[in-house]
Amino acid sequence: MSIDRVCLLGLGEVGAILADDLLANTEAEVTIWDRDFDSPGSAAYQHLHKISNNPRVHQAASAEQLVVDGAVVLSVVTADEALNAARPVLAGLPPGAWFVDLNSVSPGTKQQLAEQVNAVGARFVEAAVMSPINPLRSASPILLAGPHAADFEPVGKALGFIGMQAIAESYGTAAATKMCRSVIVKGMEALVSESLLAARHYGVDEAVLASLQNLFPRPDWPDHARYLISRTLMHGTRRASEMREVAKTVEEAGLNAWMSEACVSRQDWAPQFSALLGEESLDGLLDAMRAQIRSAEPGQERSNSTP
Repeated sequence: MSIDRVCLLGLGEVGAILADDLLANTEAEVTIWDRDFDSPGSAAYQHLHKISNNPRVHQAASAEQLVVDGAVVLSVVTADEALNAARPVLAGLPPGAWFVDLNSVSPGTKQQLAEQVNAVGARFVEAAVMSPINPLRSASPILLAGPHAADFEPVGKALGFIGMQAIAESYGTAAATKMCRSVIVKGMEALVSESLLAARHYGVDEAVLASLQNLFPRPDWPDHARYLISRTLMHGTRRASEMREVAKTVEEAGLNAWMSEACVSRQDWAPQFSALLGEESLDGLLDAMRAQIRSAEPGQERSNSTP
């Protein structure tokens, strides 16, 4: 199966990885649009600069022009922009085109996207990436859902997405799986951060980590804890956006999203410490974070979240 052109909506971290893999693993032309292309300091601008000399890379003049002659559109923006980013693209979608949304959004948001895309004669495919994008990159496990999912699976695999699997004909199933998983995965990151920062204050962090072996045995808890905390420092803003969608998912199920909403706050709070990612040990990272916290107003944690 040969795909002549792939259109990427979004060139952030995930979009840049997919662009690199498409250029390496296929012969398809790659057309890209990101709203931040006009901002030289943005990640999207920098990612575009790295691949712009490739003759198969084409920068769309606008979101509306992204899908001219495009048969496959992959949306990889941020969770909070999934709907807004898709709207200007709809008018240019040719009949029968694939619009694959890989963003981490709630089942309800996926269903809204499906209604809008299918209404213009294109085919919406719900996709959920079920692992960190690295190290597997485009080979990461990706669940597909919706009435067009099974038909798109071989198309996706031809583009290098060998971990794609169609699991349901109804929209929302893949998203629900991803979102409910994130309650635990992103919640664990937030819990470990909060627990160990407090434990370090009381001098009991080693005892806390040792006690976790009873419930979650693993040989490298200090290294694993540092990894979990570092993910919040590096990606907390994006994770907070995802957790807002997770909270919507929980509420769509008729539950109060108490845990997910708390996770939003802790994830949104963490990136202010991103300059400390060079701390190689857990102890060093915790101490450096605590030093910054102490430098704030007494009794106040600095926060990026809206009160």
